[in-house]
Amino acid sequence: MSRIDRRALFTSGAAAALLAASGVSLAATPRPGGRLRLAVPRDDSSLCAVARAAVFDTLTEVAPDGVLRGELAKSWQCGPDARDWLFTLHEGVRFHDGRRLVARDVAESLVAHESPALRGARIEAEESGVLRISLREGNPQLPLLLADSALIVAPGGHVAGELSQAVGTGAYRTVRADAGRHFLGRKVEGHYRAGSAGWVDEFEIVVIPDPGVRAEALRDGFVDVAALPQPDGLLERGEFFYHPSRDNMALAARAGLGVPKAIGTRAPLDDFRIAERWWVG
Repeated sequence: MSRIDRRALFTSGAAAALLAASGVSLAATPRPGGRLRLAVPRDDSSLCAVARAAVFDTLTEVAPDGVLRGELAKSWQCGPDARDWLFTLHEGVRFHDGRRLVARDVAESLVAHESPALRGARIEAEESGVLRISLREGNPQLPLLLADSALIVAPGGHVAGELSQAVGTGAYRTVRADAGRHFLGRKVEGHYRAGSAGWVDEFEIVVIPDPGVRAEALRDGFVDVAALPQPDGLLERGEFFYHPSRDNMALAARAGLGVPKAIGTRAPLDDFRIAERWWVG
């Protein structure tokens, strides 16, 4: 785990206290519109992970407050031994190319991923919007395991190797993608999660290898958020907030950015879901 990964694993309570004292739009009503710009280093997987989280969905997700909730799955139920599960999908979900999501897409995606959590399971599309998973052994934690960011859903289970060709059901579709350098996503109009995720009109990620240059880009207004290991180049140079703190930071952002009250701690950059959770204040 890289230095920036370790430092991103912080407690939401401490982060909330910091943000409340920094003038950031903490727990305010999200404002739609604008472009959110993020600078990341080259030596970690942030660009790919954040972009994939914006473009693709999973069946379930863990909210920043630790509560499990549905993403593509509207609801689920299991038998008394937790072996047989039924997942009901949201209606009207479409892939970015216009195709309608059906349970077969989810089943084929889960089979293709070969997750250890589903080893030996029978995964079937019962109806267009109902998925059945029959495990070899009961596991009441299955919905939590399906929140794994690796278990993304793609048409027919075929995940494009290049972000430029990615087709998902996420809140953002790919506009431009240059592997290891740049990503630009645009909000999907009429998305099934509209009003609860995906506030900015566009989300941009740019790779800047040198932390000093990332700090300069933030300081001069070229980006809104920068993954940074220390505040060098920012102190006394303007209003910024340091996350989770100035002395033990993973990122810095310009003051006035809209940030949710609770921030995900399972992975860096709000569980890599910064694109759909943060907004431009």
